[in-house]
Amino acid sequence: MRTITRTPSSRSVFRPWLVLALLLGLVSNTANAQQVVLQGFWWDYWNSNYPNGWANYIADLAPRLKTMGIDAVWMPPNIKGPNQGNGYSPFDNYDLGDKYQKGFLNTRVGNKDELLRGIAILHANGINVVQDIVLNHNDGAGSANGSGGQDPAAWEDYSTSKYKNFRYVSYATPATDESAANYLARSGRFSKNWQNFNPNPGNNSTSGDWNAVYFGPDVSYYNGSYGQSSNATFNPAQGADYMRNGNRNWLIWYKKQLGFDGVRLDAVKHFPDFATEDFLYNMQSNAGWANGGATMFAVGEWVGSSGQMDGWCTNVQNRAGTFDFSLRNGIYNIVSGGGNFDIGSLPGYQQGTRVVLINGTYVHRTVPFVNNHDTFRPQTDANGNYTGWNTGDELAPHIDPFDPRLSAAYAAALAVDGSPQIFFEDLFNIGNTSKRYSHSPKSSTDLPVRSDLENLIWCHQNLKFKQGAYKVRWQAADHLVIERSTKAIIGINDSWSNWQNSTVSCDFPAGTVLKDYSGANGTATVTVSGSQTVAINTPPCNGTAAGGRRGYSVWAPANAATGYNLAGRATTQEWELANDLGDSHASSLRQGGALPGSSTAYRTAGRIYVGASKNISYNLYPTDATRSLTVEVVNSAGTIISSASGTGNLAGSVTPTAEGWYTLRAKNAVSTNPSQRCFVKATYTPPTVVTGAMTGRRDATPASQPSSLAQQLDKPELNVYPNPTTADHIDLTLQTRSEETATLQVYDLTGRLVHEETAKLYPGANPIRLDVRKPLPAGIYQLTVPEYRISSKLLLR
Repeated sequence: MRTITRTPSSRSVFRPWLVLALLLGLVSNTANAQQVVLQGFWWDYWNSNYPNGWANYIADLAPRLKTMGIDAVWMPPNIKGPNQGNGYSPFDNYDLGDKYQKGFLNTRVGNKDELLRGIAILHANGINVVQDIVLNHNDGAGSANGSGGQDPAAWEDYSTSKYKNFRYVSYATPATDESAANYLARSGRFSKNWQNFNPNPGNNSTSGDWNAVYFGPDVSYYNGSYGQSSNATFNPAQGADYMRNGNRNWLIWYKKQLGFDGVRLDAVKHFPDFATEDFLYNMQSNAGWANGGATMFAVGEWVGSSGQMDGWCTNVQNRAGTFDFSLRNGIYNIVSGGGNFDIGSLPGYQQGTRVVLINGTYVHRTVPFVNNHDTFRPQTDANGNYTGWNTGDELAPHIDPFDPRLSAAYAAALAVDGSPQIFFEDLFNIGNTSKRYSHSPKSSTDLPVRSDLENLIWCHQNLKFKQGAYKVRWQAADHLVIERSTKAIIGINDSWSNWQNSTVSCDFPAGTVLKDYSGANGTATVTVSGSQTVAINTPPCNGTAAGGRRGYSVWAPANAATGYNLAGRATTQEWELANDLGDSHASSLRQGGALPGSSTAYRTAGRIYVGASKNISYNLYPTDATRSLTVEVVNSAGTIISSASGTGNLAGSVTPTAEGWYTLRAKNAVSTNPSQRCFVKATYTPPTVVTGAMTGRRDATPASQPSSLAQQLDKPELNVYPNPTTADHIDLTLQTRSEETATLQVYDLTGRLVHEETAKLYPGANPIRLDVRKPLPAGIYQLTVPEYRISSKLLLR
């Protein structure tokens, strides 16, 4: 084994920024709001065993994540969009897969019951939920076929063809048909008009990061951005700050309904900082029992320099951190440099706002990362194996998970300050197994883990990296050594074939025996000298070290106390019964609706999935405390197992003996009561592992739901990306479950067929490019697959 030895006196470069890093390290000796966060999805996430039921997939994966030490899972957006895409085109804020609109019920994440169960199962496994939230745009105005979505009075933005009437189904106004008249009369909560989007009389602009129309009608958060539709029949008056107030109210409702623990905010540079600060404050401090608190995990996606990211953090009063894109540039250089990057310079890439003082506690805010769904867009074959890259769609260049320097990159991300984000496709291999779309998340054979990353997470958690002050101990071209004071010393080496051995200062007491918990150095140990120095030996990236480790070592006391354990917990969620929420359509979950006047008919709040012998604590909060009401818990056989009746706030508790679904419902206790809105809250614990299959078709579809919905879930799925796109080609994926041939047709707004071709499809996600030989004029088009009766709106620029 060849080694390169350096002593502390041989450092050739003094870096002034190191003083800042050391000062930050001296105070960052707590781990508040610091978590290892797994991005629980990839860009075109899909699994044929869980069709439009990703919450069930994650719930089945949860026990493995708990064992690995994952603290939190970043869940994809889960409010309904114009199609069952990946969630980044939000349509109805208050539809979580419980309303039948746009021609379907489930989002790609699942129906609302499954979503709430998935969150609860993650909690039962001790894992927090970080909810992805899109706040800068809406998309898909109009009924399932677009009817009613266009307002002829809207100001032209040269992008959306004036499709800015947003009307939603509700318990009072289900979708009886898809006509413009029906759509424009729908009275669901938080309807939107063209004045709520840029440009408008209160903000006549479509330029700059805050106002440009990039992904659909661009939300305007300015005080004067309000008004009425010129052609809708449901047309309530709006007031100043309509969108800011509306999204604030929605986020409080959302946090109570789901019970999530933190947030990831999409594209924060594209809407005002003052609105972001408002939203974060209300989720942290104005959500009642669901308050996240000042240290709630929150991260914004700002793609820019360290100074720009730090400026945004200051503008939102440090209520959130950012993904450290600046550090990620350095991490990318580790891989792309092929060993020629000066790895010792990496700490200098970090953003400055990394650890902030909140109420006397130092809180980690920054999020170091290697890949995410925006930087990682592979091209795949029919089985999901990588065949190339959609580099034009990537926000920053991808890092190939099969690159041997991936381990060194993650060693750095986990060693520096912050809550490291682990990307799904980096931790799990779905790139060459031919099971990208068909694996079982429960199976380590179907879904293998990269052992280096698993080991690094284990070291981070068990050796308690973030409880130690952050100190950069060695910087050389091929060797970076970081100490988390008296917890661990992490060596990072980007040389392909040369070991690196550096004698560094440390805070461990003289005589402390350290071993390499990566296993790269086998059973060898080192002892801290009397002058508190120690030799750190780090393997090359070629995998020749013991255990095949690549480019990193982790040294900690040989007798370190390990046994990191995530404590499971109950979940609290709250449902609101109101006529402008939920849906009474036969194909919906038939939840919501205010308690009907002069009637004792039930209204269903929702369903919860509870473990055997696990307690359910439930409450009902009326808006009229003088009326006698009843709230009940009902098992899957329709038997009432617990109830509470009376005036004012009601409470009850029950411990079911059997695992399964339990329904929460309420009614007026006497038929002379008027209608009223009310709230039902439940605290419960599901099993950590669900008995039996978890797909929506097998165990989570209400008996009242028609079989046509189950058939619909088996339809192929159409996803256009990017959208908007160019006028000479259209990239899309068509998800199918069998080998077949499909016709792809493009229609303009007049209904004229402007392009048609056929494609051979195979099981899984089929990437397809439509080459439009004669470029089409910019505008709105409809892409249709007639064999499957599915379509998607398409914007060409």
